[in-house]
Amino acid sequence: MTTPRGLLQADALSDQVASARLDSVQEHGASKEHAMLAPFTAGWQTANSPPLVIERSEGCYVYDANGKKYLDALAGLFSTALGGSEPRLVKAATEQLNKLPFYHSFWNRTTRPSLDLANELINMFTAREMGKVFFTSSGSEANDSQVKLVWYYNNALGRPGKKKIIARSQSYHGTTFISTSLSGLPLLHQDFDLPGHFVLHTDCPHYWRFHLPGETEEEFATRLAISLENLILKEGAETIAAFIAEPVIGAGGVIIPPKTYFEKIQTVVKRHDILFIADEVIIGFGRLGTMFGSDFYNIKPDLVSLAKALSCAYLPIGAILVSPEIADVIGAHSNKLGTFAHGFTYSGHPVSCAVALEALKIYRERDIPGHVTHVAQRFQEGIEAFAAESPIVGETRGVGLLIATEFTNNKSPYDLFPVEWGIGEIFGAECKELGMMVKVLGNMIVMSPPLIITHEEIDKLVSIYGEALKATEERVAELKSKKN
Repeated sequence: MTTPRGLLQADALSDQVASARLDSVQEHGASKEHAMLAPFTAGWQTANSPPLVIERSEGCYVYDANGKKYLDALAGLFSTALGGSEPRLVKAATEQLNKLPFYHSFWNRTTRPSLDLANELINMFTAREMGKVFFTSSGSEANDSQVKLVWYYNNALGRPGKKKIIARSQSYHGTTFISTSLSGLPLLHQDFDLPGHFVLHTDCPHYWRFHLPGETEEEFATRLAISLENLILKEGAETIAAFIAEPVIGAGGVIIPPKTYFEKIQTVVKRHDILFIADEVIIGFGRLGTMFGSDFYNIKPDLVSLAKALSCAYLPIGAILVSPEIADVIGAHSNKLGTFAHGFTYSGHPVSCAVALEALKIYRERDIPGHVTHVAQRFQEGIEAFAAESPIVGETRGVGLLIATEFTNNKSPYDLFPVEWGIGEIFGAECKELGMMVKVLGNMIVMSPPLIITHEEIDKLVSIYGEALKATEERVAELKSKKN
């Protein structure tokens, strides 16, 4: 298959071309057709080419403005778990809009959907008992608020110095000031004057890339736990407030924790009286085949962040689950101060909560985690079958309906293709031309299809993956030939 027209060429990310793109943006300005300052998009892209406009969705598919159909192998952004245009979610939103389109939750006033959703979430999360729910509008706001809650909690206990947060390299926790600081991806920090001084980063638990010669997964996990404890001892446990982790690192490359990793990490943080925050924004509500990632990895968190599939992304909403012990301290301290002075206009928005309530009902009624378990093996093995034979795939890694392919030479974590070749971009463009959406992350691609995907749709996804991989292999061979 020939490379699609408009693909990035081998020198697309070189300094010379990057400079030319900047000159183009400065000379011509943004297109009148596209006035948005687009998230995670370079200026040259919006200046030089029109955006792909998605007009409608149906099940696992989306359609662009020209009517072209795409299998959405990313579920929006890890979020449309029930696919597009689920009639029950649309009905829930419409009915609530007609009844009460908005009211806030400040000053002990609220709405029935927000109260009901809080109760449902407390009952649904069974990894450990939770006491209260705080609503936000996104996962970023949830993780931002987590840090404020932890600081408030330690101040209430008379521990004003216990404020640092430990996150992990390559993690992703959002894009507000605090949540970006927590994220362990340098590109998110670049020229934003981040991360904040209160964040520390510990090792990324990527066994394939970072294990020592002859080191088993469990030995690797032990080494990372020791490294974490050494960091705590160096900084002083009295200065460390919390440790935050995704059960599976999602947007940072689908990093699967090694065996016994979370068991060892939880032992360390508990020993030093450090709170554990589970970031379930991507994993929550069935993606691994359990309702939550904490169930899958036996995590007993003190605080939990939720978003994305909470409402199937039909409306913005996020949530924090707070343990009874922390909730009690926050309640008592707010009595002392006169109020708990944190919240958002849209905290517990009734329409978002109504949609989320209906989504939770569907997850239970249709046993979405069970369905994921039923189809996940076909998904994982289908991708692995192509990747195992490919000379340009270093590793595929995944669990449930979440998988990443990392492109390297000779299947080595150290023999990397030149960044300027844009291998991930080439593969992503091939998929797009073949009618499938994937996430491109440098020389890596990620897929997380809607949780309602069928065996037939998985077969189609795998077939497109195989065809795109073959075309990408051919393109890499051309680039190698030119280099030589």
